[in-house]
Amino acid sequence: MRSLDTARSACERFHPGLVKALAALPFEEREAPGSPVIDLFRAAGGAGLLIPAAYGGQGADPVDAVLVQRAVGSLSPSLAAASTMHHFTAAMLYALADGPGRLTDAQLHILRTVVPEQRLMASGWAEGRTQQNILTPAVTATPTEGGYLLDGSKKPCSLSQSMSLLTASIAVPGRDGGEPELALALVDAKSPGLTVHPFWGTEVLAAAESNEVRLAGVFVPEDMVVRTTEDDPARIEDLQNAGFVWFEMLVSAGYAGAAAGLTEEVLTRGRGSASERGALLLHTESAFDLLMGAARAVRDGVTGEEAVNQVLIARFAAQEALAQATSLALELLGGIDFIRSGAHARLAGSVRPLAFHPPSRGATVEPLLAYAGGAPLDLS
Repeated sequence: MRSLDTARSACERFHPGLVKALAALPFEEREAPGSPVIDLFRAAGGAGLLIPAAYGGQGADPVDAVLVQRAVGSLSPSLAAASTMHHFTAAMLYALADGPGRLTDAQLHILRTVVPEQRLMASGWAEGRTQQNILTPAVTATPTEGGYLLDGSKKPCSLSQSMSLLTASIAVPGRDGGEPELALALVDAKSPGLTVHPFWGTEVLAAAESNEVRLAGVFVPEDMVVRTTEDDPARIEDLQNAGFVWFEMLVSAGYAGAAAGLTEEVLTRGRGSASERGALLLHTESAFDLLMGAARAVRDGVTGEEAVNQVLIARFAAQEALAQATSLALELLGGIDFIRSGAHARLAGSVRPLAFHPPSRGATVEPLLAYAGGAPLDLS
């Protein structure tokens, strides 16, 4: 399929050999617990996709990144989901690194090691729970000498077994006794008190390492916490906006890739009538074109609330179209295909979790309507 070939070419530019390595594995092995797909991702230099060249990365723009994630998702939806967590975390942190004085020397040191050591960063934000505010901390932080003690858990947390660093949103006491404020803690995955426990109970996306990460009295030094300052009161808001936009674009692109993989199979086999195949192609390509439109807007300078508005509209519209595409694709592949192998049914099932990532469509419709009418976009 031409558009999927374009995505594969982009993936080959940024992650040489990854498409071939993934395709060489049977689908059942790619998507199983303990799959080697994350190791293959590292071997292909995956950690550096969105990291600026100044830090050893490739500095992919939003359009290239969305293409890469589509290609990855077409072969391994688990890897697309897992790598999204690393990529959007990188996009957040390195956006702050561009501003002088916005990160501490200790934080910058960590960022300089990510690409050379292919260190993966997991996310402790709230993207796993549909009705939860993505900006609400799931981890408590208690001040202690030299830093904070963290307690709480993140479930599911993709990359839980392969991560080198966990980024966790926390509430820290406000300056001068003010209201608690949102901050971001950078937690070494080897920290005492950080443990990983089984959580994921379905075969769909089983290779994404989406387990429970628990923190019990985990010490984080003060200089490994990103928070606002009097000179930089917008620091955390900037971090939130960058992370939110990147997350929605990249996670949607991965699921769109899984649907494209199914569509390509139908077209290659010539299943169904030309009219049916045409309808399938329209659902699949229109969904991805919406995401590409949002990616181009961000690449070309759209920021802030307008960027969030555009990526959310693209995501929810794509979500509908992809559900229609996967249902039709399975129907056209037929009952014998369904009986003989579960691979295509699992690939189709791998598209559905897009609906479960916060913010939910139901919780977002009123803010989007208000924004369309001229009000600020308030997702809290």
